[in-house]
Amino acid sequence: MDRLEAMHVFVTVADLRGFAPAARKLRLSPSAVTRLIAALEEHLGARLLQRTTRQVTLTDVGTRYLERARRILADVEEADGSAREERNRPSGRLVVSAPVGFGRLHVGPVMTAYLKRYPEVACELRLSDHLVNLVEDAVDAAVRIGHLADSSLVARQVGEMRRIVVAAPAYLKRHGEPRTPEALREHQTIQFGPSASWHFMQDGRDIEMIVAPRFTSNSADAALQYAEAGGGVTRVLAYQAAEGLKRGRLKIVLAKYEQPALPIHIVYPTSRLLSAKVRAFVDLVVETAEWRFG
Repeated sequence: MDRLEAMHVFVTVADLRGFAPAARKLRLSPSAVTRLIAALEEHLGARLLQRTTRQVTLTDVGTRYLERARRILADVEEADGSAREERNRPSGRLVVSAPVGFGRLHVGPVMTAYLKRYPEVACELRLSDHLVNLVEDAVDAAVRIGHLADSSLVARQVGEMRRIVVAAPAYLKRHGEPRTPEALREHQTIQFGPSASWHFMQDGRDIEMIVAPRFTSNSADAALQYAEAGGGVTRVLAYQAAEGLKRGRLKIVLAKYEQPALPIHIVYPTSRLLSAKVRAFVDLVVETAEWRFG
């Protein structure tokens, strides 16, 4: 048994919570994965994984061994990498995930600059408004807006994003500007997204307003287009309304009642050894991108 190979297989099975997905990722047969895990457990004299027909979970011994195995594999990778010249410069293939609108407007230009700066890297930008599993989907890094749930990912904050309420100046001239969240009850509202619950802050206290929208869309562009046409008041992320605000087609209201800005993070899988290509991407964002929509 190659113990390092067996450790690598064990860590992959633990990360993906299954023998079949681990086999697919490692390009091994399921039986080969099973044999390596069994040999490792026999060598250690302890069961590392509990198998059922529905899932694979770690035993207490397996949980402790997983942490040590990660450290050992990271040390081996670092030792190997330090002996290779290419370890010191970005190369290979970089896959980055980002929300659709933000990725198109703000991550795409960074990747264009990245490709020009690092000719030995091939890049893929995957745009989706759904959270992806970085390990299962073979994603090197993801840009995420909002507070992060507890996870095994490493996160670096690279900006922040306001949630703002906007309306067309012509609409506000006709109907008056809402001065408090409660005043929204007297206004036409436009809902972007599934929830009609709008949250505000006053003196450190959360204020929830349940709006009855006249128009609802899962597209920020559609909601803002109707708002610019005088359809009413809508609540979006600051970057989504940036063009309309710049051109004077929209105006921010209720600014003093906004919740604290949402953080923008780049996240990537836990590792003591961050690859040069990912490190270079994060550094380029910090160096060139102005992702503070505050």
